[in-house]
Amino acid sequence: MEIKVLGAGCPRCDHLKQEVMAVMVELKLAADIEHVTDIAEIGRYGVMGTPALIINGKVAAVGSVPSKAQIKAWVKEASKN
Repeated sequence: MEIKVLGAGCPRCDHLKQEVMAVMVELKLAADIEHVTDIAEIGRYGVMGTPALIINGKVAAVGSVPSKAQIKAWVKEASKN
C-alpha cells in the first residue's frame, strides 16, 4: 500500500501524517508513507487545497484532516485490493 500526505509542512499536514501512521499501527498493516511537500508534485494530483491524502494513487481527502475513523475505513478498503 502506498499512502501520500500532500502539504507544505503545515501543522494540519503533520497531524494528518501522524493520524495515518497511528491507523497503520492499529490495523497492523504495512505501507509506504510519504509526506510530499514539493508544490509541483502536489499539483500533479490536481488538488487545490492541503492537506490532501492519497491512498494507492487515489485522492481520498483534500483541504481537511479526516477523522481517524474515516482514515481507517479508507485504509481497510484499500487493503482489500
